[in-house]
Amino acid sequence: MRGLLVHSDQGTPLHFVEKAQLDNWLNNQTQYVANVVNACRSQSSPVFTITDVNSSELQLVLCVVDELESMWLAGDLAKQLPKGQYQIQGAHEFVEQQALSFILGAYQFSAYKSLPKIEACLAVSDAAIFKKVYQQAESIYLVRDLVNTPAADMMPQHLAETMIELAERFDGQFNELIGDELLEHNYPTVHMVGRASDNKPRLLDLVWGNESHAKLTLVGKGVCFDSGGLDLKPAAGMRNMKKDMGGAAHVIGLAQMIMAANLPVRLRVLVPAVENAVSRNAFRPGDVIKTRKGITVEIDNTDAEGRLILCDALAEAQNDKPDLLMDFATLTGACRVALGTELPGFFSTDHTVASGLVEQGLLNQDPVWQLPLFDQYKGLFKSEIADISNCGSTPFGGAITAALYLKEFVEPAQTPWVHFDVMAWNVRSLPGRPAGGEGLGLRATFSYLEKRYSA
Repeated sequence: MRGLLVHSDQGTPLHFVEKAQLDNWLNNQTQYVANVVNACRSQSSPVFTITDVNSSELQLVLCVVDELESMWLAGDLAKQLPKGQYQIQGAHEFVEQQALSFILGAYQFSAYKSLPKIEACLAVSDAAIFKKVYQQAESIYLVRDLVNTPAADMMPQHLAETMIELAERFDGQFNELIGDELLEHNYPTVHMVGRASDNKPRLLDLVWGNESHAKLTLVGKGVCFDSGGLDLKPAAGMRNMKKDMGGAAHVIGLAQMIMAANLPVRLRVLVPAVENAVSRNAFRPGDVIKTRKGITVEIDNTDAEGRLILCDALAEAQNDKPDLLMDFATLTGACRVALGTELPGFFSTDHTVASGLVEQGLLNQDPVWQLPLFDQYKGLFKSEIADISNCGSTPFGGAITAALYLKEFVEPAQTPWVHFDVMAWNVRSLPGRPAGGEGLGLRATFSYLEKRYSA
């Protein structure tokens, strides 16, 4: 995003005016501006670029909108406007929203393909707004890049490299367990899921912040590619499984936001990173594994692997007795069926935390939706030969049974827990949100954490 956002008070004015207020706005403009806009009112585009009558230089840009409440009004402008530097006009909150919209809409994934260069940039004069927009956009760009990168170039070792870079940048500490070290340190399910791949499974562990601050632990599902294992996915189901490390991408991006903003927390980020591959030593349906917590799990389906690697990481996360534990995962298609692809669902053992997340989602136009931890469904993953099965006995309520499975490995009486089940992918392009990898619920979550720990 270099060059897209600059800290400056110079730029072509960019005005947003509601359609119902356009005539009133024009009454306060020069006759020349009013004449140009009135002459072009029949055009299909709501964006008017008005040049100076004498110099032919761009004088102002007018965007006519239905209403000013949406934060995504500027989401397509970076790719529509001619070369130049622009400055959004309006109150502080409006400028902040639309600046972020502008920058997020300018995102392009060009690692493997040359794309037309975006030559419109945005100037923000307020230092606090500039800093906040830059930090949030940079983190969301990181999430999008991680998810969009093909699996061949985004395996466990590549996720490790990303976390190492963050640790170095923000003066954190990074450690990892690789391959059979996972067995030596009692992370059996992470090892089991990833052992069939030539890309060795890993547990990635980043720690940052003052030890005296409240402990916040983030856990992210890092399945860098999911073939389904021996319960092989069909071709259509496997096509976009490079995004199955989207949970890891979310916690990495959220961690960058937290560290860049210097929130007063002792942050820990745990990413169990694997490839769920097929080979002679792949784990099998019917196998039983004893997890880090000591709970035995019968494998009903090898394609329900995300909850397996998460359960060991969640068990480890309890050791620090964190003030708050959150995990992100591209865990179930059932959550997409329930809420669609653009609304992330979450579960929580703490009503106050859940209410705070929903509230901040609405305030930041980054909505999230709470789903129930309906304990009655625990019987659906009963096993005859182990403590539990890794799958429910029915496809109904699949997001709930997956969350209940994970809940077996946390201690809600000890630590409030939040589990996000996210798509991590835009299936269609919307203003500010191009198709492809996406960070969903991150702004809502960061805003909640900022309020919780900065009070």
